[in-house]
Amino acid sequence: MRVVFMGTPSFAVPSLRALAAAYDVALVITRPDAVRSRGKVLEPSPVKAAAIELGLPVLEASRMTDEVLEALRDARADVFCVAAYGCILPDEVLTMAPGGCVNVHASLLPRWRGAAPIQRCILEGDEETGVSIMRIGHGVDTGDYCAQASCAVAGKTADELTAELARLGGELLVEVLPSVVDGSVAWTVQDEGLVTHAAKISKSEMKLDPASSVEANVRRVFASSDAAPARCAVAGKALRVLGVAASDACEAAPGSFRVAGKRVFLGCVDGSFELLEIKPDGKRAMSASAWAAGLREPQGSWELLA
Repeated sequence: MRVVFMGTPSFAVPSLRALAAAYDVALVITRPDAVRSRGKVLEPSPVKAAAIELGLPVLEASRMTDEVLEALRDARADVFCVAAYGCILPDEVLTMAPGGCVNVHASLLPRWRGAAPIQRCILEGDEETGVSIMRIGHGVDTGDYCAQASCAVAGKTADELTAELARLGGELLVEVLPSVVDGSVAWTVQDEGLVTHAAKISKSEMKLDPASSVEANVRRVFASSDAAPARCAVAGKALRVLGVAASDACEAAPGSFRVAGKRVFLGCVDGSFELLEIKPDGKRAMSASAWAAGLREPQGSWELLA
C-alpha cells in the first residue's frame, strides 16, 4: 500500500513511524522549518526530523500550491493520512487518492472537535479520552469516523496524554487502513447532539485562582503548556507552576500559603493543594521545597496574576 503522510508536531510522529514500518510511505508533507523554541534558530518540524531519519522523501509546505498538488499526484498513493498537519486541504486533495484522506484526531468524536481536545478533556475532568480515525471534510472535525481507541485521563499531564494518544493513534491508523482502502470499513456519522468544541487554550484560562476550587486549579496545572502556562503569584513573586498535587496534609486559608515541613501548600475556597515544582520568573525550574527555603516567612498570601 502506498501512503502519503501529512503532519507537523510530535503528536504526528508515532503515526508516521507506524506507517513507515507497515506500508510504503511515498511522500511526507510537513510545515516549513520555523523558530520552535526559545532560540532564534530555524528548526525542522518533528515530522520532518523523523522522516529524514527514516529516509523518506519530504516536502515542506504551508499551503497546497500547484507544486504540492503535482507532487501529490506523482506519489500515486492509495490513501492520504493526516495527523495535526496544520493546513486546510482543498477538495482536490481530499478526493485525489482512491482511499480518500483520513485524519488521526485526539478525542473520542463527537466530543472535543477543534484545536485543543487534549487540554479541554483535562480541564473538564473527563474520565476518558481517546483517538478517532476520521474522514476529513469541510467543517472542523465534522467527518465520519471508522475507528476509536480510548484511555484514562486522570493523573496525566497534557504532555503525557499527548504522547499516549499519539501512540494509540499510530497503532489504530495502521490497523484500520487496509479496510479503508478496500472500502470494507464501516463509517459512523457523528451525533451532532453530543458535539463539544475544543477551542484553543488562552493564557488567562490557565491562571491559578484562590477563588477557584482545588480541583479546578490542579486541572489547570495538568493541562498547562509552554504556550499557556499555569501561573500565579506567591508571596508577591510571580511564578509558573509545573507540578502540583491535591492534598489535605495542611490547611491553608483561601488566598494564603503555608510552608510546613519544607512542603508548600496553597489555600483555595474548598481546601489546599501542594506545590511540587515551580519556575520563578527569570529563574530555572526547581522543587517547591528548594524555592520555599528562600522565603522570609513560612506563610503569607498567594493571588491571581493580573
